[in-house]
Amino acid sequence: MPKTDFLTSMESTVRTNSLYAWILAARPKTLTGASVPVMIGTAMAFKDGGWENFQTIPALLCFLFAFIMQIDANFVNDYFDCLKGNDDSSTRLGPKRACSEGWITLPAMRTGLLITTLLACIAGLPLIYYGGWEMILIGALCVLFCFLYTTKLSYLGLGDVLVLVFFGIVPVCLTYYVILPHGLQAITWQVLLASVACGLVIDTLLIVNNYRDRENDKRDGKITLVVRIGEKRTEWLYLWLGILGFIIIAFLFISEGTKYSSCSVLMLVYFNLHKTTQGKMKRIKQGKELNNILGETARNMFIFGLLTTIGILISAI
Repeated sequence: MPKTDFLTSMESTVRTNSLYAWILAARPKTLTGASVPVMIGTAMAFKDGGWENFQTIPALLCFLFAFIMQIDANFVNDYFDCLKGNDDSSTRLGPKRACSEGWITLPAMRTGLLITTLLACIAGLPLIYYGGWEMILIGALCVLFCFLYTTKLSYLGLGDVLVLVFFGIVPVCLTYYVILPHGLQAITWQVLLASVACGLVIDTLLIVNNYRDRENDKRDGKITLVVRIGEKRTEWLYLWLGILGFIIIAFLFISEGTKYSSCSVLMLVYFNLHKTTQGKMKRIKQGKELNNILGETARNMFIFGLLTTIGILISAI
């Protein structure tokens, strides 16, 4: 049986509010996007502080917080898009959603939202010890914008800005900050640049998602950046987001000196994969086949994070 037929068969037998239904709603594949900025921030902290100043517990807490917040964001998206009627199975091009398919009831999802939000707060609370009371404000903003993205901001074309901030700048810089001990926590320009590169590359995932859904979004009044700039400009934007991410990280490696400049060659693997995927995206243009491009983009994004992390660690030796 083909893989797609097998998955369809499995989904057709999902029991309401079952464990399998919750796993589908959590969208485990999206956790790679949550891990990439924490990986990069952790590597930068190790490079600048060394083993003697590296604190393992806050690093683990950052990974845990990021994973739970990603699941929370997926639940928010599932619940509120169902309420708005944006996940109609007859017109939806992306993967099926739990609430709209009846796998999870709306009251159960409200409970799930409450639990995951509380768990994220519990996971993030100990970071106060490592980063100070300002961690409360940062955590509160993460939770707030997790809800505002689906309910308001994505309809105004601001989703890409949120990705840059909350999947790039905030998690990379915050991870770096809390891992290092007091006195070594100053955010360097290298860390800030790495966080921007991370946000740009992760935004390619949102771009291709909205590129696939552009006609449905336009119909539903969801004015994403893709809807605003159109098909052709989006294809170029997707390409250049990845190229800029590649250039920034390559520059950071080169700036470490001749000894480490060879690390920039690692990023050519990502560059070639990204360019190839963009070519496929341009050929496909529309329809459910773009889900394959979404999968390739997620793969490329994780490879970018992995290669960047490896390069940073090599430069630390």
